[in-house]
Amino acid sequence: MPGYGVNMDKRGERSKGDEVTWKSHGQTVHGKVEKKITKRAEDSGREVDASPEEPQYRVRSDKSGRTAVHKPEALDDDG
Repeated sequence: MPGYGVNMDKRGERSKGDEVTWKSHGQTVHGKVEKKITKRAEDSGREVDASPEEPQYRVRSDKSGRTAVHKPEALDDDG
């Protein structure tokens, strides 16, 4: 079930260093959480509309090294 992995705490939050997967262009990407974003900001080349109630997470691909920002429900545990 997406967004309900063992590395999340009781509020469904992720921590820096968590190993996760996400879908990108029909592929499964493996990487790690780098940062929790809790306010509107520019990150990974786009405007992120995050808040403390609806955080988003910057993740880095293990393969390409590129970063992306995703909502918690888009991230699954890698494992």
